[in-house]
Amino acid sequence: MTMDRDELRRLHFINALFAHVTGQDLYLAHQIKSAITFSLAELQEHAAANPIPVPSAAAFNAAAARLLERLYSNLPRHGFFHWDASRTLHSGTPLFARAEIMAGLKQLAPYRESTLLVTNLRPAVLPPERRETPRRLREYDELLAFLRQLTAARSPSGTDLTLLFL
Repeated sequence: MTMDRDELRRLHFINALFAHVTGQDLYLAHQIKSAITFSLAELQEHAAANPIPVPSAAAFNAAAARLLERLYSNLPRHGFFHWDASRTLHSGTPLFARAEIMAGLKQLAPYRESTLLVTNLRPAVLPPERRETPRRLREYDELLAFLRQLTAARSPSGTDLTLLFL
């Protein structure tokens, strides 16, 4: 079985997100990925009459985030916060990203173990319809570094916070 780059990226993403379920077993991660992909295929069949196409990467990210949120809602001692950076036109800017991450960190503060999931940050900063110029790539890298530093600085000591970018 040969996988393209996006499929392999999704498999590793699922394995990282659901490590406590899969035990780092790529076969189980593949099963979860297949279930998400199957659910998306069903969704696209039902939405065939809808003239607005749904990008598969964004749909996959949203489905995985919903599944992860549902999983963590059953674990009362584990906090979960999901921020979709493509929600607004300004989400990909440092000021708005800082505000969203700070809101997430406040929500996660009571938990000793938590996961902060950031999706669609790259498309928010580097829109697919625009060229990836060196300046935009630098801005994206700087925003990633800023968000990592902010999360590390504002997380309570003694907590296990997992910061995931998808």
